[in-house]
Amino acid sequence: MERSLELTKSFDEFVDARKAGFLKVKEYVENGGHLVGMFCSYTPLELFDAAGVACVGLCGTSNEPIADAEKVLPKNLCPLIKSSYGFAYTEKCPYTYFCDFIVGETTCDGKKKMFELLNDIKETYVLHLPQSQQRAYAKDIWYEEVKLLKEKLEEKYGIEITDEKLREAAKKRNALRKKQLELYDMQGSVPPAMKATEVMATLAQGVFNFGVDAQYASYSAKVDAAKAKYEAGERPVSADAKRILLTGCPSTGVIQKVGMTIENNGGVIVCLDDCGGERTQKMMVDENADDILRAISDRYLEIHCSVMTTNEGRIENTKAMCEKYKVDGVVEMVLQACHTFNVEANYMQRMCEEEGIPYMKLETDYSTTDSGQIETRLAAFIEML
Repeated sequence: MERSLELTKSFDEFVDARKAGFLKVKEYVENGGHLVGMFCSYTPLELFDAAGVACVGLCGTSNEPIADAEKVLPKNLCPLIKSSYGFAYTEKCPYTYFCDFIVGETTCDGKKKMFELLNDIKETYVLHLPQSQQRAYAKDIWYEEVKLLKEKLEEKYGIEITDEKLREAAKKRNALRKKQLELYDMQGSVPPAMKATEVMATLAQGVFNFGVDAQYASYSAKVDAAKAKYEAGERPVSADAKRILLTGCPSTGVIQKVGMTIENNGGVIVCLDDCGGERTQKMMVDENADDILRAISDRYLEIHCSVMTTNEGRIENTKAMCEKYKVDGVVEMVLQACHTFNVEANYMQRMCEEEGIPYMKLETDYSTTDSGQIETRLAAFIEML
């Protein structure tokens, strides 16, 4: 499973945007760049930065390869898993195709078993994530996993990842997180500084920049431009728009079906409360810790995700975000067959009812078959706020 520098056999069939993506990555690796694919916010990115390796997200967000994925995977699996595998299986994702290897993690059962099959296509290294943050030994288990990943990178690339490199990487990642928080904070304005679909697209595009410095530059440009426009009096969102907090599963694959539908029906998403949003980005690594590797591992294990048992921290965080962003309603988006978020939605609904915040759960996938139904439900929900 050596990394190929040849273009995929179906390259000539791709649309121009995908061809450009393949050529961009091909040029990067041909010029000596190293690329690792990853899926989850629990993946300790500082290790890749310290190793001088670019890291890109591989979570599938399109319905396009799912039919091919279902030749191997069961149909009653979440669309993110099927889409991710499908892009690798069909060789249609340039980042999966050209990366050196992939780092997965034992979050949900579907992903960790998919990773076994993915390993047949591309080398896939799996981090073993504790299923609870509350056991006394959880931090030690995760520290050992992060340490093993560090050793994997050192062996793979013939390098030494020193504490100095890790500390510098932590400083840069913290700076990037703070820049992302600036992006989120602008949505707290009345009215918000940007449409949420613009924020979602910026974040989605940012992860495909090679390296933390490129990501920082991308987000800085967006923040500076948005601030300048807002200060100049531009108001892309009506002051009367109903303020929505979007929570639940990763939302990139439903930007149009859910995000744009909310905007087209008198609403605006002021808080993205998924695993790429403020909930995960507001936690910083202690750059001055004596044991910098443990500081990195501790930071990531603090992330609140529905795979953890129990997970009160996520509900408490959402409650705080509702107050911070002055939300009028909460929409929880659950991808079909995502059992952890679907079950945990009961606690989210209960919290919203206790706080007097209107709540609606949407269960959907990446197809367009339910678009009309979702628009009807969202329009009715926003109208009653």
